Amino acid sequence: MILAGLGANLPAPDGRSPRETCEAALAALSAAGVTVLRRSRWYRSAPVPASDQPWFVNGAAALETDLGPERLLDLLHRIEHALGRVRSTPNAARTLDLDLLAYHGVVSGGPPRLPHPRLHERAFVLLPLREVCPDWRHPEHGASVESMIAALGPDIGSVKVDC
Repeated sequence: MILAGLGANLPAPDGRSPRETCEAALAALSAAGVTVLRRSRWYRSAPVPASDQPWFVNGAAALETDLGPERLLDLLHRIEHALGRVRSTPNAARTLDLDLLAYHGVVSGGPPRLPHPRLHERAFVLLPLREVCPDWRHPEHGASVESMIAALGPDIGSVKVDC
């Protein structure tokens, strides 16, 4: 299973909302020959770490591609750039963030680091991931999505379904 996370909290240079930019990223993946097998609803989440930035729109998708993890990550970065992402400081507000969360159970120190090193700590990743692949287990410690969500405690309240 190949899993990707999507997020944005700033309008794109062309005026698209963060949600529209995330939708455009999924369309760009498809246009590049990557099949989007399943996708979550969109969620709204507070920035991590806490700051005065706007809340994020987040989602997850299960993908299918012949690209290896390095080439897929490169494609994700190219899509980010094409849709207006400018990388500045860590945790800065952004027009788009595409993360390769997991790639067929590969565990790698990178690049890319697989699975994503902080996915098990983030409600904005795990809640959408539960929709896309509820039976997925973390390849390093075997934890289920449900058990990782349960371990989050009160942090789960900072993520809401974006109706």
